[in-house]
Amino acid sequence: GVMERLGLGPEVLLQENPRLIYARLTGFGQTGKYAKSAGHDINYLALSGVLSKLGRKNENPYPPVNLLADFAGGGVMCALGIVIALFERARSGKGQVIDASMVEGVAYLSSFLWKSQNLGLWSQPRGENLLDSGAPFYETYRTSDGKFMAVGAIEPKFYNQLIKGLGLNLDELPAQMSFSNWPEMKKKFASIFAQKTQAEWCSIFDSTDACVTPVLSFEDAASHQHNKERSSFIKNDPGEISPRPAPVLSRTPAVPSCKRDPFIGEHTEEILLEYGFTKQEIAKLHSDKAIEIKDLKASL
Repeated sequence: GVMERLGLGPEVLLQENPRLIYARLTGFGQTGKYAKSAGHDINYLALSGVLSKLGRKNENPYPPVNLLADFAGGGVMCALGIVIALFERARSGKGQVIDASMVEGVAYLSSFLWKSQNLGLWSQPRGENLLDSGAPFYETYRTSDGKFMAVGAIEPKFYNQLIKGLGLNLDELPAQMSFSNWPEMKKKFASIFAQKTQAEWCSIFDSTDACVTPVLSFEDAASHQHNKERSSFIKNDPGEISPRPAPVLSRTPAVPSCKRDPFIGEHTEEILLEYGFTKQEIAKLHSDKAIEIKDLKASL
């Protein structure tokens, strides 16, 4: 309701421009019991049902920082809604309002969990299933130098290569999908991974399809050979490293800026002047605290 209080709600603006696409991104959506309630990623994740699936055995559910509801269910889904509305407008010539709820966005993002409930993938309690740290072949393991390796050897042909890389004999082990043996197998795998450094394990698994990769820090990810060969990370003028825009388009790839991020208010006056505001009007907006202006000129 903030935009309505400013007289800039979708009903007003769509009358002015029927082609306008008006995106409303909120936690709980525009209607419903919680529509006007405050919340954060963890709350939206909880209400969507997804949080109940996240966490290890005998531990409380926990969110993967604030990536799922805020950025995936919220930002990405909202952006997708805008793209869809743009595509539809090219046909109808009309705009529309996008009600992007983070609860619904992350719930829809988790459709696989909902649709696969009868496949046996999630029949065990949290933390005891195939993809939620229950399986020994889909887990992270600590190495002798305190780092970690990520293992995702689900398919038998990949699992066989994992067993070979660990120096074990497949014939002497329980069947891969023997659920009752998973806890003991995890202990066995953990004891073996703890005997070598992360670099040593990389030298063993890098040339295989065992689906075993190092768990990299931000710094290590930016300098990893694979990522460097793809220029997956970029450095701006101040030397800050960040991911390159993705996905990569073949004909019109994104051209990221290497300049520093602007300060709040750095370009306010410049932009308002460009749009026809006078310096007096801008000064009044600033004195009324409606805008911020950051003066970067040296005081001599």
